[in-house]
This record gives sequence, structure tokens and C-alpha cells, in this order.
Amino acid sequence: MFRVRLQRVVFVLCVLAPAVPCGAQDQTGTPPPATAPPPGTSPAVSPGPVTQVEDKRIFGVIPNNRTTEAGIPFEPISAKRKMTIAFKDSFDWPVYPTAGAFALLYQLEDQNPSFGQGTAGYAKRFGAAYGDQMIGNMMTEGIVPSILHQDPRYFRLGEGTKKHRIAYALSRILVTRTDSGHNRFNFSEFGGNAIAVALSNAWYPDTRTASDNGEKLAIQLATDAFSNVLKEFWPDVKKHFQKKKKDPLTDPH
Repeated sequence: MFRVRLQRVVFVLCVLAPAVPCGAQDQTGTPPPATAPPPGTSPAVSPGPVTQVEDKRIFGVIPNNRTTEAGIPFEPISAKRKMTIAFKDSFDWPVYPTAGAFALLYQLEDQNPSFGQGTAGYAKRFGAAYGDQMIGNMMTEGIVPSILHQDPRYFRLGEGTKKHRIAYALSRILVTRTDSGHNRFNFSEFGGNAIAVALSNAWYPDTRTASDNGEKLAIQLATDAFSNVLKEFWPDVKKHFQKKKKDPLTDPH
């Protein structure tokens, strides 16, 4: 049963990801074209290499506020910055259609039958699904990392074989960086999601057993792991589509 539910969760995420065409996202990571200096003037001296700015949305939809490059020299972020990242991921507009999609899935499966069916049942499931996302984000990205001095960001590898990068992305559920730049067990991920699952018992009257809570925690962790893989490969996917868009069509005549 858990495997089926997890497969459906991944299916929902895959459906939501490409909901907006690739041309819709901000082109924050693409530097403006260089212009030649006027005749008789010296070219401006470059201040140094420009750091690539990560897109704030994957496929123009999924929030991407906590991704940075692993190759960039590490700089810790403040507790205020951690809370800002968590706030953006919790209240950005894509969170609401995502909650709506999960609510529809749960309605079709008739999860938590005490919610009922119809509009009233869907509204309860929507509120519960949104609560899961919002509290989970605030706990894993803001509150718990601030208390434990851990960094909630995903440090994108960006190089190596696909298998190595996938393994790295999945392993970030287990390993994270501290504010001092050292690797530690990701207590923020496990502890934050565990707190969110415990709190969710307040609005899930039919799934309060230890087994139910374990299943919900596993789904939260699997969802975050899948999200890390998207963050790791999104720039490559974007570059692929941009290359196809820029390649001129050759006229055989």
C-alpha cells in the first residue's frame, strides 16, 4: 500500500513539474550579451567571474529558493535567511495547486473517510495537504535548521556521471552542512518532518497510528529526495531545451 501511494505521489509531482512551458521562467541565470565599447574608448575591466544565479523556479513552477552551487566557496546564511527561504517555499503560489492535486488524489482514494466526499470533503483534504507542505517547509528549512545551526540549502554538484549525481542528490536527505561548513547527519530533514507528521495528527483523525505516521514520514522524505534530483538536473534540462530552441532549422532548398 505504501509503495502504491508513493508511486502516486511521484506521479503527481511529475505532472505538476512541466505545467508551464520552459520559456516562462525568469532568465536570471543567463548573462546579458556583451556589447562592444565605442570607438576611441578603452574596454571596461571585468570585475571578475560572474556567479551564476539559480532559477527560482524549476520548469517555471516548482519553487527553487534554496539551491546553490557546491563549487562556490561556502558562506553560511543567517537564521533570518533560513526563515525567509522557508516562508517563500511555504506561501509561493505553486504550493496551492500542488495541495489541490494531492487533495484530489486523496479524495479519489477516499483517504481519511471521516472527511467525507463532495466539496466539503475536498476542502478538508486541501487544507490538510496544504498544512502538510507549509509546516514541513517551515520546520525543515527554517525553524529546525536555525536551532541546530544546519544549512537547509541544496548544494548542487553539477558535474560527474548521472549515477553519481543522482546518488549525491538522494544522499542529501541523510547528509547536510552545518553553519561552519562541515557535513553532518541531516537532523533538520528527519526531525523537521517528524515534527510536521506529529502535528498532522491534529487534522488526520483516521491515520494516527505509529504505522500511519511512519508511512507519512517516509513519503515526506521520498518527496524531498525526488525534489533534490530535480534541483540537481534542472539546469541541464533547461540548457537542453534552450539549445534546441536556438538551433536554426536548415532549409534543404
